Amino acid sequence: MVRFETSHGGFTVELYDEDAPQTVANFLRYVDAGFFDGTIFHRIVPGFVIQGGGLTADFKQKETHPPVRNEAGNGVRNQRGTLSMARTEESHSATSQFFVNLADNDFLDQRPGQYGYAVFGRVCEGLESIDRIAAVSTGRRKGYTDAPLEDVLISSARRVAPAEPQETNR
Repeated sequence: MVRFETSHGGFTVELYDEDAPQTVANFLRYVDAGFFDGTIFHRIVPGFVIQGGGLTADFKQKETHPPVRNEAGNGVRNQRGTLSMARTEESHSATSQFFVNLADNDFLDQRPGQYGYAVFGRVCEGLESIDRIAAVSTGRRKGYTDAPLEDVLISSARRVAPAEPQETNR
């Protein structure tokens, strides 16, 4: 699990290491290096996605590791609250950028004739922070469309232990 702290609240993600092992290993490599600290959510499309993990607050692209193989064929769907890897038109081009689905976006799933976007986790706590980010005003900024007009900063992303199940008194 990874805990994100942002300028609009925190959220925790559960990673699907069995469904997307290469993608999760890649993502954790960035987390462990502190790569996401000081990056922003640079693309916000209400009702669709929030995207971040690669640009600094001045909209400069951070240097990344080589791309990972697209694991979109894992059968996990792009549903509300899931995390997927962002990529270019090239199917196997994902590096550090990720997005959180704000709705069920089944058109992003892999299907015959279309390589999809690899789902590798889900927000398990703090979806209200994701919704706060999605509500930020957007426009054209520093050459980007759908960019927040105010910075949505990721201050930290750190591994956390899963919460222990609560005992119930019976």
